[in-house]
Amino acid sequence: MTKEKIRSVLESLMFVLGEPVPARTAAELLEVPAADIVKIFRELAEEYEERGSGLRIREMDKAFQLCTNAENDDYIRMLCTPVREKRLSQSALEVLAIIAYKQPVTKAQIDAVRGIRCDRVLENLMKRELVEEKGRSSGIGRPYLYGTTRKFLELFGFESLADLPKIEDIDSLVLDDEDFEEPMPDQLTIPGSDAV
Repeated sequence: MTKEKIRSVLESLMFVLGEPVPARTAAELLEVPAADIVKIFRELAEEYEERGSGLRIREMDKAFQLCTNAENDDYIRMLCTPVREKRLSQSALEVLAIIAYKQPVTKAQIDAVRGIRCDRVLENLMKRELVEEKGRSSGIGRPYLYGTTRKFLELFGFESLADLPKIEDIDSLVLDDEDFEEPMPDQLTIPGSDAV
C-alpha cells in the first residue's frame, strides 16, 4: 500500500470514528508498523497546521483525532446556536400565527389566508418542533391538520393558547374545508403569465 493511500485511509478513519484513532489499531488494520502510522499521522497534523486548515489533528497518547481549528470556535458556536435562539422569518411568523389562532388547521387553509403556498415554511416549523400534525380533517382527501406544540408555548411565554392576544376576525379569514377546493391542474396559473 502506498504512503498516499495510507494517509487517505487514516483521514477517513478519523473522520468516520469521530474519536481518537489509536495508532496501534490503524496499524493492525492497514498491516503497517505502528511507528510508521504514528509518523504519518504526525506528518498529516503538521500539513494541516502549515496550510492553516480549518481542521487539525490532535494527538493523545499515540491516538489521533480530527478536530476543528480553535481559531474558528466563535464561528462554530454561532452556527451551532440552538434553534430556539435563532430568529424566525416573517413568513414563518405569519404561518405560525395562522396555525396558533385557527388550529387545528389544514395546509390548504393556511395557503388560502396567506395567498401563497406554505409547504417549506410549514416543514421548517415542524423541524423546529413549533408545529405538529394533530390528525386528519374529515374533508375531501382527509388532509392533515396542524397545531402548535408545547415548545411553541414555551418559546413565546404562554401558559396556554388562551393567553394568545385576541384577534376578533381570524375566523373570517380562513375558509372551512367544505368551502375550499384545490384548483385543478388546468386552472393553475403561473404568476406573471396570462391565465389560459
